[in-house]
Amino acid sequence: MTNIPISTKASALRYLSCLRPQDILVLQGSPLLGAAFAIRHPGVPDLAPLATLIIANVFLVTHIFMLNDWSGLTTDLADPNKATRVFTTRGVGRWEMGGVTAGLLVVSLLLFARLGPITFGLSLAIAVLSALYSLPRFNWKGRPLLNSAAHLAGGILHFLLGYSLGTAIDRRGLAIATFFALIFAAGHLTQEIRDHQGDAINGIRTNAVVFGPRRTFVASLVLFTLAHIILLMLALDGVLPRPLAALVVLYGVQIFWSIGTLREGLTFASVSRLQTRYRVLYAIVGLAMVAVVCGARMTMPV
Repeated sequence: MTNIPISTKASALRYLSCLRPQDILVLQGSPLLGAAFAIRHPGVPDLAPLATLIIANVFLVTHIFMLNDWSGLTTDLADPNKATRVFTTRGVGRWEMGGVTAGLLVVSLLLFARLGPITFGLSLAIAVLSALYSLPRFNWKGRPLLNSAAHLAGGILHFLLGYSLGTAIDRRGLAIATFFALIFAAGHLTQEIRDHQGDAINGIRTNAVVFGPRRTFVASLVLFTLAHIILLMLALDGVLPRPLAALVVLYGVQIFWSIGTLREGLTFASVSRLQTRYRVLYAIVGLAMVAVVCGARMTMPV
């Protein structure tokens, strides 16, 4: 058995310590659910494309977060809530980080290219939106409303990334994608509220900085509410299985948590806690969707 040199292990650990595993994991849900809704009769031939989708999406999402961290190095160092977690404090240089970030994108796009031109085009569009948002040359992160529009578009594209694996993009796919896009955009606003202090120090004109944390918090709740209204309508109209309409009840739990966060003053700690809680909630929603969709297909006549 060949032993891996200690220096190689240490180097790998340095890079791994710069990742955001929780965020990367969360963003695997949307394309996988897209594939679940699109592939009507999954079988052995679908395993290889699904595995490719998962691996390619992990690389793409990791690239997106690393690009954001690479571009925001200077501002993150000045942010008291982020300074200790910046990649340079983990022993990774700026050029190293840039090289790994670019490499992840190349590998991701090569894998997506194996899934067909539509899926590849969607992945490329997501990468472009990421560059527009993160790179200082474009600085969409510091453009209020535009940054939310980018996340709304990105949320739609990300769901369709998986949906395109099983069927042509249609009105049904776009309608379901809107639910996930609204959740994604609302979550982005919540993150802006969490990072408000550091962004204000660095002069980054996010929605939370320009309009204030409380107004942005209300806006995020409006988007979350719209998402659940769409979920209810799609279920009642038969676009989604009708039992999924019951998931709207869980939104009451999120509202309860949100009111508590608002009373605590929208601090970094309280908003971070809210994010963790509603991510668990939407993980339950996602699992319920998969269970209901799979159950409905098992009862369908062959």
